[in-house]
Amino acid sequence: MREKELRRNLAVFPIGSVMKLTDLSARQIRYYEDQELITPLRNEGNRRMYSLNDMDRLLEIKDYLAEGHNIAAIKKIYAERKAKSQQTISEKDIRRALHKDILQQSRFASSIPSFGQHRP
Repeated sequence: MREKELRRNLAVFPIGSVMKLTDLSARQIRYYEDQELITPLRNEGNRRMYSLNDMDRLLEIKDYLAEGHNIAAIKKIYAERKAKSQQTISEKDIRRALHKDILQQSRFASSIPSFGQHRP
């Protein structure tokens, strides 16, 4: 994972800071966690700690609600997004594997003499 991604995933914000930055109540934030829309980490004292990515997600949920989506619709959006990202990764892996196979076959084919030719 790149350094920027690591920083964005680092859970360092307590719920009070998240409330101020997102203008959401603690109850709303906990509800979104109960609905499995966010999954904050917990520190040694079992306090919720949030990352920048968690805050982005909370703000996005807030925007979806303002647009008239309900929680079920938001869950569906995130499930579709997750399925698509997993599918995209799979397609990339397949392309990579095919490319590697083609390269190996072309190397193998170039080392074998063509029909009608013989090696001295």
